[in-house]
Amino acid sequence: MTIHKDFDQKIIQYAELAIKVGVNVQPDQPLWISAPLGTEKFVRMVVKEAYLAGARNVHVQWYDEEIMRTQYELAPDDTFYEYPSWLSAAHEWVVDNKGAFLQIEANDPDLLKGIDPDRILNFEKASGDALDRFYEAIEKDQISWSIVAIPSQKWADKVFPDLPEKERIPSLWDRIFTSVRINHEDPVLAWQTHIETLTNKASELNHLKLKSLHYQSEGTDLTVELHEDHLWLTGASKTPDGTHFIANMPTEEVYTVPVKTGVNGTVSSTKPLAYNGNVIDDFTLTFEDGEIKKITAREGEEILKKLILTDDGAAYLGEVALVPHQSPISDSGVLFFNTLFDENASNHLAIGSSYPTCIMDGDILSDEEREEKGLNESVVHEDFMIGSEHMNIDGVCRDGKRVPIFRNGNWAI
Repeated sequence: MTIHKDFDQKIIQYAELAIKVGVNVQPDQPLWISAPLGTEKFVRMVVKEAYLAGARNVHVQWYDEEIMRTQYELAPDDTFYEYPSWLSAAHEWVVDNKGAFLQIEANDPDLLKGIDPDRILNFEKASGDALDRFYEAIEKDQISWSIVAIPSQKWADKVFPDLPEKERIPSLWDRIFTSVRINHEDPVLAWQTHIETLTNKASELNHLKLKSLHYQSEGTDLTVELHEDHLWLTGASKTPDGTHFIANMPTEEVYTVPVKTGVNGTVSSTKPLAYNGNVIDDFTLTFEDGEIKKITAREGEEILKKLILTDDGAAYLGEVALVPHQSPISDSGVLFFNTLFDENASNHLAIGSSYPTCIMDGDILSDEEREEKGLNESVVHEDFMIGSEHMNIDGVCRDGKRVPIFRNGNWAI
């Protein structure tokens, strides 16, 4: 049920949702928030909600996109191979103290357009290596974490260039509120119902114990092998101490992990990929025994090729996610130029690191055992969208039987 609410009521509920449903802050728990300048009003509301929920200490790490752009333009080349040791230690402090982590986004999709791709990717690798333990805690759900977004002028300008300027931010707010179910009478209850629906889909897929998935649509003919112990999960996760959280808000996906060397065929993107301030669009990847062997793109081909060369694992898949074409974000008809939203409008894949939680007992496996089971390792994890109303997906069972999973872009099970 949707009801009319004024803006102030909605934004307060959004802050509450981020704390109570997103990271689900627990009494006496520290919280780390990362947010860009321009989000101060919302962040203050989030901090208040965190303390009302019993947070022990809330730290906000601010960053400035214009300074970030200046750094990429003017800093010496060798600085992009470095990451501050004190900052990686701070992230590890969150892990050691069983804290929660909340990322608030309001990014300009074109922020780093024209910047030397090598600078971007060198710093991606340096930060990925420095924050390895922190990212591993996130991948294994050892801490609660979540990502939410609010509009910025530059983001709204990119999404709604044809609207009068004064209408762009309100229009983006409206789409965000709809996507995160703020327009429902009880957003928390709406999320509980939504997660239950996704969990039921994951249970159906887990019951099938599929050997592989076969994707077919215009420009796509791809087979993805699944490990015999694979698990289908949703955006609803749980830490070892039993704290439930929602990693992405919004979320519409049911996802699992492919076998690293078990991907063959060609897949074409259906939406642009906004990557570190660059747009990569209309691209095709061809896989042989899991590895990307051929890359073409109408826009952003150079940076896509360099991204896939970041490390050995960046040329392989780490995630396969199913999202129906008929979903709130897709139905809006809006291209967000933001992966948090666009990936939840479309079936998608991710190059790079896999989530070990998508394998039975994967969170307790050693690095060697994870490799033996075909889990991909990389400092990269980048989702790209491949779904459309024309996509059909068949599941191939262990006995060879084919089961329709998607037909014409939507669930067939």
